[in-house]
Amino acid sequence: MVKAIVGANWGDEGKGKITDLLANEADVVIRFQGGANAGHTIINEHGRFALHLMPSGVCHENIVNIIGNGVALNIPKFIEELNDIKSKGLKPQIMVSDRAQIVMPYHVLFDQLEEERLGGKAFGSTKSGIAPFYSDKYAKIGFQVAELFDKEHLREKIGRVLEVKNTLVVNLYHKDPIDADKLFEEVSAWAEEIRPYVADTTAYIHEALASGKNILLEGQLGSMKDPDHGIYPMVTSSHTLAGYGAVGAGIPPYEIKDIVTVVKAYSSAVGAGAFVSEILDEAEAKELRDRGGDKGEYGATTGRPRRVGWFDAVASRYGCRVQGATEVALTVIDCLGYLDRIPVCVGYEIDGEVTKDFPNPTKLERCKPVWDYMPGWKCDIRGITEFDKLPKEAQDYVLFIEKEIGVHISIVSTGPKREEIIRR
Repeated sequence: MVKAIVGANWGDEGKGKITDLLANEADVVIRFQGGANAGHTIINEHGRFALHLMPSGVCHENIVNIIGNGVALNIPKFIEELNDIKSKGLKPQIMVSDRAQIVMPYHVLFDQLEEERLGGKAFGSTKSGIAPFYSDKYAKIGFQVAELFDKEHLREKIGRVLEVKNTLVVNLYHKDPIDADKLFEEVSAWAEEIRPYVADTTAYIHEALASGKNILLEGQLGSMKDPDHGIYPMVTSSHTLAGYGAVGAGIPPYEIKDIVTVVKAYSSAVGAGAFVSEILDEAEAKELRDRGGDKGEYGATTGRPRRVGWFDAVASRYGCRVQGATEVALTVIDCLGYLDRIPVCVGYEIDGEVTKDFPNPTKLERCKPVWDYMPGWKCDIRGITEFDKLPKEAQDYVLFIEKEIGVHISIVSTGPKREEIIRR
């Protein structure tokens, strides 16, 4: 059976913990899109891990963890992260698709240079090379992992690609050209580092399916960052929806039976773009930001302060819909215990009319939140593992969200640790 774990919101919903939790029931965990531009934080008996490229099953030594063909593979970061995991005594099983494509050094360079060039109109990129990477992939000038092992082909292709890249580097960005020989030597060294992990993962996955193994597909970011269905253009460059898991992992779409969509009990977002339920009062925002998440609402990869807001029922319902959610995991409810009352965005006002349907990006900047308020529970609920042990106000908050999004909340997270969970 294949189960997908994806985000309903802007990312940072706590998917890493949920994947780590549900990995106990899995044989294989697959990352199917994105790259090292966003992270998952998980906390368990082995310690605290800020994972970026690694699937969140790496703490389970009996699980095969796969970086799928849809991932933007940054090899130096992969090796760095793997070594960090091994330094904590773990021995993860890792496979990398031979069809995955590589984040080249010039992808990171172009990401940085373009954000600088755009200035105040920048996209808020993490400058990890993701947009240039996916641009090249679909322009058919990217490099698959398998190409690293044909040196003659690799050298020739690098020279050919740099003819275009250096035209931009010199004439648009006014920098020194990229040296083809140095690039070839750098990438050739990567080949030897990644070689032990490279495999025909498509064949492996289909054998796993045939033998009845349980597979988890792990998504990065959330619905609002999908380039088609999100807040374009302030989105990521790979599809964040469960449906893309079939493509990015190499799995038949009909095999995906369960889609666990992670929903945050309040809202947070990294980068620019429409964010209707955002808290605009900085002192109020800072208090939620500092109380939120595991160590506050700061990016696991970048350390950037996240924008924060109250729960957005309009965006979350839409996010669950486009993911095809069959069940919902509600996270970080424990962070709201300090509030006397909790605002919830239940509608958007657009040009004087109220809607509960999430609009297209041309209308989002004009949207104003329509608020409802739920009573707070004014106590610490962290670590509670039974729903009926929650204060009534906290139970009511969960049930209100469940009614608003229209999907059963099967998991409620009451803290960052794996065991701080309620199953319903």
